[in-house]
Amino acid sequence: MTTATNAYPTKAYGATAPDSGVGPIQITRRGLRHDDVLIEITHCGICHSDLHSARNDWGFTTYPIVPGHEIVGTVAAVGEAVTRHEIGDRVAIGCMVDSCLECAHCEADLEQYCLASGGNTGTYNGTDRRDGSPTYGGYSERIVAREEFVLKIPDALPSAEAAPLLCAGITTYSPLRTWKVGPGSKVAVAGLGGLGHMGVKLAAAMGAEVTVLSRSESKREDAEKLGAHAFLNTTDKAAMKANRGSFDMVLNTIPVRHDVTPYLHLLRIDGVQVLVGMIDMLPELHTGVLLGRKVLTGSGIGELAETQEMLAFCAEKGIVPDIEVIAMQDIATAYDRMEASDIKYRFVIDMESLRTAE
Repeated sequence: MTTATNAYPTKAYGATAPDSGVGPIQITRRGLRHDDVLIEITHCGICHSDLHSARNDWGFTTYPIVPGHEIVGTVAAVGEAVTRHEIGDRVAIGCMVDSCLECAHCEADLEQYCLASGGNTGTYNGTDRRDGSPTYGGYSERIVAREEFVLKIPDALPSAEAAPLLCAGITTYSPLRTWKVGPGSKVAVAGLGGLGHMGVKLAAAMGAEVTVLSRSESKREDAEKLGAHAFLNTTDKAAMKANRGSFDMVLNTIPVRHDVTPYLHLLRIDGVQVLVGMIDMLPELHTGVLLGRKVLTGSGIGELAETQEMLAFCAEKGIVPDIEVIAMQDIATAYDRMEASDIKYRFVIDMESLRTAE
C-alpha cells in the first residue's frame, strides 16, 4: 500500500445515483506520489460513455462517479521521481490512468489490453492499483495521475479541440493504423457522429478514399465538408448492392444495436468491419456472410504510444474535431442534446466555469 499525503480538495461534477443527474460534488485528489503529476484541468470533452456510466446503463457503475476521460490541462506539480513532465507543460489524459506495465500486453505497448486482474485502470469508475481508492474523471478542477499515463499536447493543437482526440480521436485512429489504412485504401465510415466525423477526417488524411455510410440523406453535405469522397445511403438497396465487395474496411461507429450484415457485404475478400461504437449484443448473424473471408472485429482505445502518435499526426495534418464549448453548469442540457444527436460533433467543457462557480 502506498500512502498519499497533502491531498487536494477538488470541485467536481458527478452523479450519486442512476437517476441523480450530474451535479456539483466535492472530491479529494490524492497527494503526489513520487511518480505522479498534478494537472489543473482546462478542458474536458464529453463522451457518450460518460452519460451511460452516470446512469449505470451498463450495470457496473460505482457511485459517486465523476465522468470525463478526454482531459487537457496544465502541469501544476510533479512528484520527485517524475522525468517526463515539467510544471507548466500542456498535457492530456485519456481513458486510462494506470496498468500493471508488466504483463505481456503492457510490455508490448498495449496497456489498454492489460492482462492483470481488472485490466487497465479507467480514468473514472476505476480502482487505484496501489491504495484501492476510486478513480474520478475530468469533470473536475484537477487530477493526479501516474506520469506514464500523461500525454504531451503538441503546440499546434488548441486545448479545447485537443480534448476529444483523447477518446473519439484515438478510438478511430487505432483501427485505421492497426489495419494499415493508407493511400489506395477504400474505407467506409458507418455513422457520422462524434466518432464517425473523426474517422472520416483521419482516414482521408491517411490518404484513403473515404465513403460515409448513412441512412440519413441530410448527412451527405456534412460528409463532403468533413473530407469524404463519396456518400452511400444505406436505405438505397440498389446502391448497396452495387457497392458489394468494394471496401477494405468498414469503420462502424454506430452506437446503438443494429444489424452489421449489410456492412459485411460491402467488404472485399479479407476486408474488415471494425466495431467501435456499439457496446451491446449483436443481432443474430448468419455466418455464411463471413465465408467470403470477411472479418468482423472490434477495437477499443489505443495504447499510450499510439495515442501520442495520434496527437502528433493531428497536429501535423491540422486535424481537429468539430466542437461546441459549454460551461460545466450546462452538462444536463448537453446530455439531452447528445441523446438527441443535436451536436456537430462533440461537446467540450471549459473548466474555468467550474472554478468560478459559487
